[in-house]
Amino acid sequence: MKIVQMSDALANKIAAGEVVERPSSVVKELVENSIDANSTWIKVDVSEAGLEQIKVTDNGEGMSEEDCERAFLPHATSKIKDENDLFHVKTLGFRGEALASIASVSKLTIKTSEGIGAGASLLLEGGKIIEKKKSDARKGTEITVDNLFFNTPARLKYMKTIHTELGHITDLLNRLALSHPNIRFEATHNGKGLFKTAGTGDMLQVISQVYGMNVAKNMLPIKHKTLDFSIEGYIAKPEVTRASRNYISTIINGRYIKSIPLSQAIIRGYHTLLPIGRSPIVVLSIKMDPILVDVNVHPTKLEVRFSKDKELFSELEELIRNKFRELTLIPEMETQKPKAKEKSYQHMMNFESSTVVNEPSLMNTAENKETATHDIQTAATNYSSLSEPIQPTSSITEPMDENEEVSNKQEETKTIEFANSSSQRIPAMYPIGQLQGTYILAQNENGLYMVDQHAAQERIKYEFFRDKLGKPPKESQELLLPMTFEFSKQESIFIDKYKEEMEKVGLFFEEFGNQTYVIRSHPNWFPNGFEEEVIREMVEQIMNEERINIESIREDAAILMSCKRSIKANHYLNNDEMLRLLEDLRNTTDPFTCPHGRPIIVHFSTYELEKMFKRVM
Repeated sequence: MKIVQMSDALANKIAAGEVVERPSSVVKELVENSIDANSTWIKVDVSEAGLEQIKVTDNGEGMSEEDCERAFLPHATSKIKDENDLFHVKTLGFRGEALASIASVSKLTIKTSEGIGAGASLLLEGGKIIEKKKSDARKGTEITVDNLFFNTPARLKYMKTIHTELGHITDLLNRLALSHPNIRFEATHNGKGLFKTAGTGDMLQVISQVYGMNVAKNMLPIKHKTLDFSIEGYIAKPEVTRASRNYISTIINGRYIKSIPLSQAIIRGYHTLLPIGRSPIVVLSIKMDPILVDVNVHPTKLEVRFSKDKELFSELEELIRNKFRELTLIPEMETQKPKAKEKSYQHMMNFESSTVVNEPSLMNTAENKETATHDIQTAATNYSSLSEPIQPTSSITEPMDENEEVSNKQEETKTIEFANSSSQRIPAMYPIGQLQGTYILAQNENGLYMVDQHAAQERIKYEFFRDKLGKPPKESQELLLPMTFEFSKQESIFIDKYKEEMEKVGLFFEEFGNQTYVIRSHPNWFPNGFEEEVIREMVEQIMNEERINIESIREDAAILMSCKRSIKANHYLNNDEMLRLLEDLRNTTDPFTCPHGRPIIVHFSTYELEKMFKRVM
């Protein structure tokens, strides 16, 4: 007979291999059980990163003696009664295999009480109960796991260093605390304090305890509700980034999950505000009807499947974008805010009144508004260069003035118009010089601004090209000379498979030998000089996503064009060019970062400058 039925002990060890990967897995399962027991206080004590001992204590509902024994049977659970419950899961634990799996690979002690009468105490070794007795434990549960993997020594070989395993435990507790700010968490390692939260229900307070006060001060609250979803949490300002997506915490119905598509939607919400290779710090709690999310797709319950994923991702992306549209995102180069509110610069530029300037301004001897303005313009004009003006290089008309030579009077009028406009997201700035042919130095009464000229023009051109490419005519452009492409075998397979989809968007691949194709026409929105890059990007997108996202490709093309055709570093500008660049930047939708996410403007407040020179203490 070849087919035999495994023993319960062996089956539990196999299940433990899926559920109990490392000490942090044990902590996760035990703490989630404590949360499901409606605990308001949970303490985790670990020794040697949990390999020696893990103890989880709570003040939850506890169990009776009968339920305590039953809890260690395979597939025992209090949360699922029938198939219908499986699709309406509202608890963290429900699979009924955690306690049995943990007990099968450790020496486990449990003390529990419902707060009425005597409690129960069990000692298990390798999954078998070897001692049971009454307990005088207070209401709640205490589970101690000793010698994890003592009977599966092969598993110990895969454990990392104490520092690494402790890092996994700390990261887990951080996520659980962020997911449940109403619970007071405590943790120790080898008797020393490791982690502690207040349990006040304030998520921002937990963020401060997890990531530090400086991060918490740079978090922005967001809140949104639809018929299907309720989204609430905090997103970091774009200047607060990390190198890993691990700092994005997404919580679904109180359960921390890992979802690459959800993280991608969040990052798309930041759009061009993030530098390449950087990710934001985000904590989002999303609530929805349990029937819209399947939490039973992975043994550790870290991955889920959504029924309305596209709707959720779209709502989330738009929510984050709208939040940033409300804000001025110029990084402040200061350590302390001014005590008094800085005065408006409007009075220096409003020529309709002849009121004498009584309050202090940037100009020490300004007798009236005209004088102040004239002094600023004169100072700016004194710094000029010998280089040629900025010239458009694209075949598409670019956002440049029609007349390159503008009189001083016209420039002055234009400055006044911008200063009086309330639609721009950055204040009026007036150039006073250029640093190393790379950074425009500008000022207003709020202090000094440094503007990266290449990043600024990238933003201006990017938004221009994005708008132009976003609304192109639908006709195709016939080529005088066909374009020839050679692709790999894998690329050729996808081209043949999705040939019809690409033809629908105006791209026709004509076979021309082994893995070689000819293109005789392409959509006329393709930017001149970048046709090959766009076509290859479309093929790459087909391979990665099995669909063509024209909006995404047009956006990438706009970024490419804006970068290639913007002024570079070490390019000296005269005053008119600097002023025009600053004005064009103020007219953009998002004037804070280039399309690659690098900052455009840095601000040194007047107060901070005075502190640097000891004018204020």
